[in-house]
Order: sequence, then C-alpha cells, then structure tokens
Amino acid sequence: MRRALFPGTFDPPTNGHLDILRRASALFDEVIVAVAMNPEKNPVLEPGERVRLLREISKDLPNVRVASFEGLAIDFAREEACTTLLRGIRTVTDFEYEYAMAIANRKIGRIETMFLVSSEEYAFLSSRLIREAAGFGGNIAPFVPPAVEKAFVAKMPKRAGRKKPRR
Repeated sequence: MRRALFPGTFDPPTNGHLDILRRASALFDEVIVAVAMNPEKNPVLEPGERVRLLREISKDLPNVRVASFEGLAIDFAREEACTTLLRGIRTVTDFEYEYAMAIANRKIGRIETMFLVSSEEYAFLSSRLIREAAGFGGNIAPFVPPAVEKAFVAKMPKRAGRKKPRR
C-alpha cells in the first residue's frame, strides 16, 4: 500500500491545502493529513478544531484520513507506516527550505519526500496571510473553504484597524 503523510500546522486549512490533498489522493492509496501540535506557533485554532475542519473539507476523499501528532513528522510517519512525506511548494523560497528538510528526513528517518507544486491560483496563498487578513477584518472567503471561514473568523482575535490616511 502506498501511504503518504501530509504534515502541517493547517492554521487555518486553506484552499491551497485542499488542492494539494485532492491531487495527492489520486497518487496514493492513502493520504494521512497530520496536524502538528506546535504551541510555539501560537495557533488560532486548537488542534482538535483543525482536525475536525480538515475531516469536513476532505470528506469527499475516501482515501484521506486526518490525525494529529506531536514531535517529529518522520516519527509519526514511521508509526503510520508511511513511505512518503508530502509537501506543497509555492515558491523558490519554499523549495529551498523543503529541500533541506527532505535531505535531513531521508538521512534521519529513511523516508522520501514528494513535492507537489501549487496550482497557479494558490501560489500566493499561505495560512499566515489568511491570519493577518482575518486579524484586520479582511474577507478570507476566497482563500478557505466555507466551513473554515466560519470557524476561523469566529476564533480570530481582531486587531486594531489601520488608521485612515491623511489628506
């Protein structure tokens, strides 16, 4: 069985994540979306909320399973008998970081990494961008599935708006 692990923080899950997941589900017998529990990142959504949302938005993909984990992704991949780590790549900067991680993961964990290049319409999209936009009251609907928008906007702390420009 070809089983891949798609690890990430997913705070929040985006249309870009869903695009990668849909494409990966066509390549593997099973894809496990692994929600990292990393409190140092100060997530807006709790791990359980992210797991629930990812399950909801991927319910039409029967070979996708969602779980959470702590620690190293390669250790979780080993526990789940995954042979491949799956990573989305948007930019050259992403590639440089992910390439170094892939080499380290192969050396330490004896696991291969597969890069899926982002679809053009999501190449600019990041969870950080969405958190920033939502924090200022921006419309995030074009960037996330409807269930994610509702849950995320409800939890997102509002920041003080920007001052109006002087005339």
